[in-house]
Amino acid sequence: MTSTSPVFGLIIIGDEIMSGKRQDKHMPKVIELMSARGLNLSWSEYVGDSPERITATLQRAFASSDVVFSCGGIGATPDDHTRQCAAQALSVPLALHPQAKLLIQERMQDTAKEQGTVYDPDRPDNVHRLNMGVFPQGAAIIRNPYNKIPGFSCLGAGGGAVHFVPGFPVMAWPMIESVLDSQYSAFFRQGAYVEKSVIILGAMEATLTPLMESIEVAHPGVKVFSLPSVDHPQWGRHIELGVKGEPDLADAAYRALREGLSSFSLTYGPELVR
Repeated sequence: MTSTSPVFGLIIIGDEIMSGKRQDKHMPKVIELMSARGLNLSWSEYVGDSPERITATLQRAFASSDVVFSCGGIGATPDDHTRQCAAQALSVPLALHPQAKLLIQERMQDTAKEQGTVYDPDRPDNVHRLNMGVFPQGAAIIRNPYNKIPGFSCLGAGGGAVHFVPGFPVMAWPMIESVLDSQYSAFFRQGAYVEKSVIILGAMEATLTPLMESIEVAHPGVKVFSLPSVDHPQWGRHIELGVKGEPDLADAAYRALREGLSSFSLTYGPELVR
């Protein structure tokens, strides 16, 4: 890895998620895409179709130094506010992106050909579709391999980069992959990150907290984690206690963790390596 990896975040926008009409599929998929590249998702936020809330959320993202993916709300219907909110958060005007215009026109020509009709660029519905290419001034496009209608990326004054993709998974996920692979490959850690843990049966987290804290202090670069469960079908009440980090660092920290656990009277389940 060439340098410290950025913090990655995810924003998921839409009333349909907040109302329960649709279940979010983006967060587990983004975690999967990032894990395959040795990256971690640090935070996520869900926001309904409220322009004020969307703008405030994007302002925080742009003011940070994080890399953020935003899913949803970039269409051209009345309940799509993300493009306008991004411009407001950046204090820049909206403008039709010339490359986005060409891509959208290509898509409309393809559709006309598929339907056996003549493409009319001045037809009102075709003119309206160009609104999907109206982005904050200075935005860069994200190509959409599904139907050519692009997303866009913007940089904030605080160094935060927000990459805007549609809410449709079939479009959003390949676009997120392309951004990761084209812009953040220097931070990939494939095969160089590991989690090692042990199942501890019937223990209390408070009893183990001082040991966890001492392991983190003694082993910089490693995270100690504790994942409790009260009703696991196989292990019942238990704690998965472990460490994660670069292999050599994690190995040393895990050995220290197991040595520290030897002073407690504990019952163990299996050890896990991921």
